[in-house]
Amino acid sequence: MSLRDKIDEAGGKAKEAAGHATGDKGLRQEGKADQAEAKVKGVLHDAAEGAKEGLDEVKNTLGGLADKAKDAMHRNPDK
Repeated sequence: MSLRDKIDEAGGKAKEAAGHATGDKGLRQEGKADQAEAKVKGVLHDAAEGAKEGLDEVKNTLGGLADKAKDAMHRNPDK
């Protein structure tokens, strides 16, 4: 979860608490919705980061294999 998502979640909690303190059901619901939105954004952010890391690993692996193939070709140019 990014810092922005955490801030948005905290804002939602504050809004929910203010609604609870004032008896404003609409404000409470809005605060809960803000929290849920921040959590979803956080999950998506974390998933995107995980996918990026996975792609970086694949890229590094393929790059290493390409380097090994080039080295093999230079050692055995007739094959």
